Amino acid sequence: MVIIMNPDATRENIENVVEVIENAGLEAKVMEGTQQKIVGVIGDKTKLGQTPFGAMDGVEKSVEISKSYKLASREFHPKSTVVDVDGVKIGDGNFVVMAGPCAVESREQLFEAADIAKKGGAQMLRGGAYKPRTSPYSFQGLGEEGLKYLAEAKERTGLKIVTEVTEVETVEQVAYYSDLLQIGARNMQNFRLLKEAGRCNKPIMLKRGISATLNEWLNAAEYIMNEGNQNVILCERGIRTYETYTRNTLDLSAVPAVKHLSHLPIVIDPSHGTGKWRMVKPMAFAAVASGCDGLIMEMHPNPAKALSDGAQSLTPENYLSLMDGVKKIHSFLEDEGLLLKTV
Repeated sequence: MVIIMNPDATRENIENVVEVIENAGLEAKVMEGTQQKIVGVIGDKTKLGQTPFGAMDGVEKSVEISKSYKLASREFHPKSTVVDVDGVKIGDGNFVVMAGPCAVESREQLFEAADIAKKGGAQMLRGGAYKPRTSPYSFQGLGEEGLKYLAEAKERTGLKIVTEVTEVETVEQVAYYSDLLQIGARNMQNFRLLKEAGRCNKPIMLKRGISATLNEWLNAAEYIMNEGNQNVILCERGIRTYETYTRNTLDLSAVPAVKHLSHLPIVIDPSHGTGKWRMVKPMAFAAVASGCDGLIMEMHPNPAKALSDGAQSLTPENYLSLMDGVKKIHSFLEDEGLLLKTV
């Protein structure tokens, strides 16, 4: 439920509404926009009984939220959220690119990739220190050593760090070294991990599960937000369909759908979305045109020697060419007032 206040509602009016909600044992969240003030009710609204909010001073009306996810819903939070990742803002027109290798393989490899990522204009460096792989015999990452290399790369380049957290036990460690914690597709419904991530003080990027509906994905985000962490970024990385040519089917329709259903930023991963480096560039261009808030992609100094996901990793030359096009498309959309914010 949300309580919509009159434009001229006073601070006292809002405090009175909050008091009624909290006295019922529920949580009140006040959101103030330029035109409107809203008080969100979090918890079991049946505890409010037949409370006549409409009769209270300063209240315009109360509205029931139909979604099972409340905090992530645009009904609850009409204004698009901007997530601040150590000074880099994502969402509501703030476009961000995250680039780097699938896995941190060595200090030299990572530093070279970081320099290339920065040269192309990325604001964030991606790289996996812990790598959950389909096969137990595949490279699993360098662990904390890889995290330390990522922290060094940040000092060298100024790029913010995004890396995956795979277990509850390593959330604190990964949060110490990184700026944005990624929860991968395999863990989208690992509810213990989602709750633990919700208790940390770093923004979270939640990838869509390989067979997840939008409803399941947004409810997974709700688990994080319900623990107090409102800084969540959604990432569409392709879903499993009957098509076998590509690694996954990149669902770009998720961008306008999410912007209609939720206030959270959404970024696109064209690397995992296709599994083929030749398709990353056109799908990245299409993703920008669809109105996403950013891109995350895999780029390796030498994809032929990559220890993981070499087939979908861009060479430095292909990455720089892609970034040139991305900047032009985004600039055109911005200049023409065509950037998609809500649907």
